[in-house]
Amino acid sequence: MEHRGRLAHTFSIVARDPETGELGVAVQSHWFSVGSVVPWAEAGVGAVATQSLVEVSYGPLGLALMRAGKSAGEALTALLAADEGRDLRQVAMVDAQGRVAVHTGPRCIAEAGHAVGPGFSVQANMMITSDVWPAMADAYESAEGDLAERLLAALEAGQAAGGDIRGQQSAAILVVKGTSTGRPWADTVMDLRVEDHPEPIRELRRLVQIHRAYQHMNRGDERLGEGKVEEALEEYRAAAALAPHIEELPFWQAVTLADLGRLEEALPLFGRVFAVNPAWADLVRRLPASGLLRDDPEMMRRILETL
Repeated sequence: MEHRGRLAHTFSIVARDPETGELGVAVQSHWFSVGSVVPWAEAGVGAVATQSLVEVSYGPLGLALMRAGKSAGEALTALLAADEGRDLRQVAMVDAQGRVAVHTGPRCIAEAGHAVGPGFSVQANMMITSDVWPAMADAYESAEGDLAERLLAALEAGQAAGGDIRGQQSAAILVVKGTSTGRPWADTVMDLRVEDHPEPIRELRRLVQIHRAYQHMNRGDERLGEGKVEEALEEYRAAAALAPHIEELPFWQAVTLADLGRLEEALPLFGRVFAVNPAWADLVRRLPASGLLRDDPEMMRRILETL
């Protein structure tokens, strides 16, 4: 491995959820697009955070070694042994069994360190104080909710404890399923990045909220395809409640209701959406030709009357 690497001084967490098996990484840095460099994860394999003077290959190579059956510790040991720049690296790994390994090189810029707990590791370098990583560990262990929520809590605690001495710029969160289906696109639970923002962790939390809303929409579509109409509509309602400022969510809920013959429930939703953006009414007119809404002139007339 090369001695030099990319600068990504930062704080991060890698973790495995013991209940779901989900694996995840969350990170913040005063460096542009930290999410394209630091976090790596693969369903059923493990998660890696490679930072400080970054050697990016720790991510894919670490995952390859764990995929081949190595533990997180064995994978990290092998990569460090081959790296002449190991003293400048900070790397953490967790495997699908929840085994954790972490390395903070002695030449990482102070304040630098890490803390390990059951199924997780928090690590940081170039921090204002050495309080950052203990605060992250405490927050992760005491937080409630799913893995993404607990990862966010760790980032927020790290920032509240002082964070990066240079300030804030970018953040990212990556969560994958505990077991692999062989379809990476289906195994990714969440993959969100804030490339450049004055408050990237706050912005990341906002994106996670919107992501959850669209997850409800997707589940609604799945339930509808299964013929579970009431469950589908409940998912659509949950989506709209999580992101009330996004008019597209109630729009498709209204379309579904209208197509099911529940027009009286749909009309108020159409009216609210059209009031925000009349272009949605033009879209409604196009849906019957695509088979996404019943071709019913009287129904269409009533829908458009709400404009």
